[in-house]
Amino acid sequence: MAKHTITLIPGDGIGPEIVAATVRIIEASGVDVAWETHIMGATAQEKFGTTLPAETIDSIKRNKVALKGPQTTPVGKGFTSVNVGLRKALDLYANVRPIKALPGLESRNPELDLVIVRENTEDLYAGLEHVVVPGVVESLKIITEKASTRIARYAFEYAKANGRKKVTAVHKANIMKLSDGLFLECFYNVAKEYPEIEADDKIIDNCCMQLVMRPEQFDVLVLENLYGDIVSDLCAGLIGGLGLAPGANIGEQGAVFEAVHGSAPDIAGQGIANPTALLMSAILMLRHIGEFDAANRIERAMLEVYAEGKTLTRDLGGTAKTNEFARAMCEKLSGECSTNA
Repeated sequence: MAKHTITLIPGDGIGPEIVAATVRIIEASGVDVAWETHIMGATAQEKFGTTLPAETIDSIKRNKVALKGPQTTPVGKGFTSVNVGLRKALDLYANVRPIKALPGLESRNPELDLVIVRENTEDLYAGLEHVVVPGVVESLKIITEKASTRIARYAFEYAKANGRKKVTAVHKANIMKLSDGLFLECFYNVAKEYPEIEADDKIIDNCCMQLVMRPEQFDVLVLENLYGDIVSDLCAGLIGGLGLAPGANIGEQGAVFEAVHGSAPDIAGQGIANPTALLMSAILMLRHIGEFDAANRIERAMLEVYAEGKTLTRDLGGTAKTNEFARAMCEKLSGECSTNA
């Protein structure tokens, strides 16, 4: 029996390609994993008549951890976001996105190293909206003390566990005095429990400007759902794009690790997609399940591949295909294993 059983969701578009490459690299590291494959989204809709099959949810609840490829969400019509549905179904309240520049790539901020902690369950991003009268639509921004306190505590605990020195709350409490005001009040109430960690706050528009001009001033940022969605993509742009940004969705019932980019149907099936974001998410996953040695070895191998610059995918100016990148990673891991033997 395998040491770990992990739910595997291939996803849509390029999802199956980058998931296969990532699984290959994880297995090359020697981690003892049994994969339990399930589907979501458009594929599940066709097969089961629902985008979120009960057996997929049950699998994640049972295994407590999942690795997920990107899903396609129709714009302006069709079914609602399966990512949002999954987060609600499992109460995956903390979205964690480390932002760190990789070696060998041109970047405006080669030393950048910060972490986005995004509340994942409420706010405008929850999509609670209705037509009041024809031509008038109302969207509901719900902010609760429970969710705001929980995400603030997660951010400070993350900072404490990872040697981070400062947590910054991002808000618009100067205008939304009640909703964002409550979020900010909860943040500072929690901050009192962590006197060793600096706590401050930034108004969202100023924060975006500061991230472009002086991002090194930030360490851990904690944000409401919609702000977090936008700012995390902004930060990914500072290090080269969404193809280099990992993501984790954490809750008490389980954790889902996924790349933050989309399913890129325009290049699906061509074998040219960059699996790095999903691979970095898998590194977070391995640390989450206690496989620190494997996670560190995969990360070192990845940094070496990037520093050499010989096996980069097309989005980064290289010519390597998805499987060639995976092969280079496996060779690094194999060489390291033989060297350490």
